[in-house]
Amino acid sequence: MENGNILLEIRGLKKYFRTRSLQYWKQEGLVRAVDDVSMKIRSGETLGLVGESGCGKSTLAKLIMGLEKPTAGEILFEGENIAGYSRGAWRAFRNKVQIIFQDPYASLNPRRTAGKTIGEPFFIRRKGLGKKEIDEHVARLLARVGLSRDQADRYPHEFSGGQRQRIGIARAISVEPSLVIADEPVSALDVSIQAQILNLLKDLQDQLHLTYLFISHNLGVIRHMSDRVVVMYLGRIVESGTNEAIFGDPRHPYTRLLLSAILETHAEKGRKATGGPGESKNMVRPEACRFYPRCPIAGDRCLAESPELLRVADDHAVACHFGIH
Repeated sequence: MENGNILLEIRGLKKYFRTRSLQYWKQEGLVRAVDDVSMKIRSGETLGLVGESGCGKSTLAKLIMGLEKPTAGEILFEGENIAGYSRGAWRAFRNKVQIIFQDPYASLNPRRTAGKTIGEPFFIRRKGLGKKEIDEHVARLLARVGLSRDQADRYPHEFSGGQRQRIGIARAISVEPSLVIADEPVSALDVSIQAQILNLLKDLQDQLHLTYLFISHNLGVIRHMSDRVVVMYLGRIVESGTNEAIFGDPRHPYTRLLLSAILETHAEKGRKATGGPGESKNMVRPEACRFYPRCPIAGDRCLAESPELLRVADDHAVACHFGIH
C-alpha cells in the first residue's frame, strides 16, 4: 500500500436538501445529508464507510462521483478540485473513478448482453479499437471476474445475482480506474455468495492496484475488507481510524452499539442494541450532538454542544465529549 499518496481528499463537504410540506402552514425543512465531512483516501488502500441507512453514505458517494453538487466544501482528486474541471477533465475523471452498485440487476440494461455492457466503455472512450479487439478485451475481463467467454452473449436475466455483480465489477474495471466506489456491493446477494464477491474484489485490488471506498452498513464486511474505517451518523463522521483501532478500541457510543449488534445472535437483541426503529432526526437542537437521543452516556454538555472530531491516537479520531479519554 502506498501510504504516502493521497488519491482523494474531502474538505468540509456539505450537502443540504430542502424539503417542502404539502401543508402550507408548515415551514420548509432542511435535511443535512452530508454535514461538514472531511477525510482522505490513500492510494492502494480500502477505506470502509459504515453507518445505518440514511446516514449519508450514498449521498457522499454521489458527491464524489460528481452526480450531486455540494452545498459547500471541496473534493480534491489527485490534488485538484473537481469543481473546477473542464469537460475534458471530467471525461478523464470518469475513467479514473468508477462505481459498483448495490443492486446488480437494476444497474444492468436488461436489453443488452453482458458482452455489450462490458464492452460499451471501449466503444465510448477508445474509438481506435476494432470490434475484434474489443471482443478480446471483453473476454479477458469476463475471465478476470470468473465468467467464461461464451457467457458474453447472455442477457442479465439469464445470470444469478452473484454473476450479475461480477458483470458490474467487470464493467467498472474495464477503463482501468484508480478509485472504485463499492456502494453496498454484496448486500443484495445471498450470504453464500457474498464471500466470493468480497474475495474477488480483494484479488482485483492486488492485481490492478485499485483503491476502494467500500460503503456498507455491515460491520462484519467492513472488518474483512478495510484498512481504515470511517463511521457516519446522520451526515457526520463520529469516528475514524485503522481497522484495528475501530474494532479493537471503539471510542464512540454509536460505534460500540453497532459492534454490539453484530455480536448479538437474536434479531430482537440486535435491534435493541442499535437503538431500534422509530429514531427521530429532529429530537435535539442543531447545536446538540446528533446521537444524543440514543446515547447511553449522554450528559448536559452533549445537549448544549456538538462534539468536534478530535484525534485520540495516531490515525484514530472520535467526535464524542466522553470518548476522547
